[in-house]
Amino acid sequence: MSAGARRLRELHHGRAAVDPLVLPGPWDAGSARVFADAGFEALATPSAGVAASLGYADGEGTPPAEMFAAIARITRAVDVPVTADVEAGYGLSAKELVERLLEAGAVGCNLEDSDPASRRLKEPQRQAEWLAEVRAEAGDALVLNARVDTFLRGDRTTAAAVERGRLYAAAGADCVYPIMAPPSQLTELAEQIGLPLNALCKAGGPAPVELGAFGATRVTFGGGLHTQAMASLAELATSLR
Repeated sequence: MSAGARRLRELHHGRAAVDPLVLPGPWDAGSARVFADAGFEALATPSAGVAASLGYADGEGTPPAEMFAAIARITRAVDVPVTADVEAGYGLSAKELVERLLEAGAVGCNLEDSDPASRRLKEPQRQAEWLAEVRAEAGDALVLNARVDTFLRGDRTTAAAVERGRLYAAAGADCVYPIMAPPSQLTELAEQIGLPLNALCKAGGPAPVELGAFGATRVTFGGGLHTQAMASLAELATSLR
């Protein structure tokens, strides 16, 4: 296990409720340096932000080679651990996915349980088996964040998210990410699943420290920070014009 993977895994444990692990989402080397220089202990690339920076749509619209090259540029730019959002795995085998993540310098990954093409949830047992294959190939070299999309595409109940979360925990996930889960349900989800919980911080929603108080161990931003940065750039462009 690399020092980066060990450090990232350690950062998920022993945290106070008012001190969740906040992982900004860099979309290129420059933004990664900005976040690292600000003192963040680790970073989490967002598929949406990286895709937009490369001129592609989110939802596996980015050719895998370009996505992994972008991840590599980010990891080379900073000295902190970087975990990468690789969507549903780009159709790669578990072996190739792990190899390409490690070659790119990532020490963790985010894998979602809905199909980008059909926008439907995958069968939970099959997804758990896929995650177990990734874990077997990676060993301790990757911190595995298993995204649960039931609040995005399913029946939006705690029970549905817990069912999948427990399966993914048994498959070897280090963290579970019930994206779009109502903050009020985070504590119950964390307690019933039994793993650190990743929550999405959205503009206008609860701040990271508030999400921690609700039960999140880890906070990410999806493509939100890239969107905000582009909005600021648009204002600058308008003022220059």
